[in-house]
Amino acid sequence: MRLVVSSVCVVLLLELTVAASLHDDYDSDKRYHPRLPDEGLPVKASRNAEQEQTIEYWRNQAKATVEKHLKRTENTNIAKNVILFLGDGMSISTVALARIHAGGEEKPLYFEEFPFVGMSKTYCVDYQVPDSACTATAYLTGVKGNMDTIGVNAHVQVGDCEAGRNRSTHTSSIGQWAIDAGKEAGIVTTARVTHASPAGMYAHTAFRDWEDDYYVKEDGCDPDLVDDIAEQLVYGETAPKLRVILGGGRREFLDRDIHKDYETGKGGYRSDGRHLINEWLKNGPVGENRTFVWKRSDLMAVDPTRTDRLLGMFEPGHCAYNLDKITDQLDEEPTLAEMVDKATDMLSSNPNGFFLFVEGGRIDHGHHDNRAKYAIDETVEFAKAIELARKKFSEEDTLIVVTSDHSHSVSFAGYPSRGNDVFGTAGNGRDGVPYMTISYANGPGYKKHVDTDAGARLDVRQMNRDASNFAFPAMLPKDSETHGGEDVAVYASGPWSHLFTGSYEQNVIPHMMAYASCIGSGLKACT
Repeated sequence: MRLVVSSVCVVLLLELTVAASLHDDYDSDKRYHPRLPDEGLPVKASRNAEQEQTIEYWRNQAKATVEKHLKRTENTNIAKNVILFLGDGMSISTVALARIHAGGEEKPLYFEEFPFVGMSKTYCVDYQVPDSACTATAYLTGVKGNMDTIGVNAHVQVGDCEAGRNRSTHTSSIGQWAIDAGKEAGIVTTARVTHASPAGMYAHTAFRDWEDDYYVKEDGCDPDLVDDIAEQLVYGETAPKLRVILGGGRREFLDRDIHKDYETGKGGYRSDGRHLINEWLKNGPVGENRTFVWKRSDLMAVDPTRTDRLLGMFEPGHCAYNLDKITDQLDEEPTLAEMVDKATDMLSSNPNGFFLFVEGGRIDHGHHDNRAKYAIDETVEFAKAIELARKKFSEEDTLIVVTSDHSHSVSFAGYPSRGNDVFGTAGNGRDGVPYMTISYANGPGYKKHVDTDAGARLDVRQMNRDASNFAFPAMLPKDSETHGGEDVAVYASGPWSHLFTGSYEQNVIPHMMAYASCIGSGLKACT
């Protein structure tokens, strides 16, 4: 009997020893949790620091939220206007980081207070993790396609010159649906106006990189047969009818040897001798007043009552990052909010209403370079543009939808203290070296943070982390960080915004917007 008891005791002792070692391991992780002295920043107290320590505060907060939800009503008016805001690469973690950076953990970004939220599945027909081309086809034309293709169905494979020309594969965008219904339509982006997302409004192409004729030829296609995206902006079915197009990308419209850029004096990217901006100016009917601008002061001076169509491109490539506009004093480049303000002034002249596509395109580019400061600041600027639009138009007749095309591999992790700078460190790793609150699964930041010869992480305290272009750490090396494949959020406010709740395919989004505004050939609220 004594032997049995002893055996049981040995087993129990072993189990307790294992459990204790596991517990010790967990506790040892917690030893690295406290704030590092090198940060030199006090923990910020929230605006309600004392109240947050009470039970009543959280119960009252929850009660107020429930009461707010109970007051929500389903607005079933017909949407005269629809604005789709697309934060390119704006993952859930990006939204959370931008929220904290802008105002604190407890202060939502403006669009986070929209009454209805859903989740969108972003995959392409052929890839689990999408790009901005197949997703643009989904959320703008209502049809999913293949990676790297725009405005065509999945019968078109990437780079197939002939298949992309087959008009039976072409998908029409909600911008075209609005125009067909007698409304205005427009594009605002901080990327090139020929880039994947805005091109989804008007282009049909087997490869997103065919923004000019040179790259069409580079890939073995005949540019006399395959229209590049810039040419489609001038002569395509949809783009010439757009009331306003604002963004970057002048280089795609100018020849590389003959024409010089308005601002830089350098040649463009085209190889066909054409100046497509001048062709756009001349492409309208007799008497139509078309205006092209390339700097902020000229944009601000545009009179919508005297301008029939407006094209603005403020950089040869993408628009500058907002942080660089500040440090480099780029006064002649408008903010996203300023472009949205002018675009909506232009579009509002039509009594039938309008559809406007707005892209915060450089969120994505910041993440691709592991430069999180750029991405987060661009998200904050994106939120400002949304706030301007929501306050400018009534919720009674204007539907605003905010979403993203895809996620990114950016991670918001560790155990940073409340109020910690999201661009700072969150503690120490087991190697005794600090780790950052923001990191990436892959990207160029790997080379900046890992000594490959020593097989060890470098100490971020020895780096210039104040720089706007600081590259955050990545787990494995890649020249460009990859997208993520998880669902993205959809926020909605205005007529029929309750349709955007739940989980759904990304290509459903334009059909719901069309339903709310009674355009397109599908279901309509007015019928």
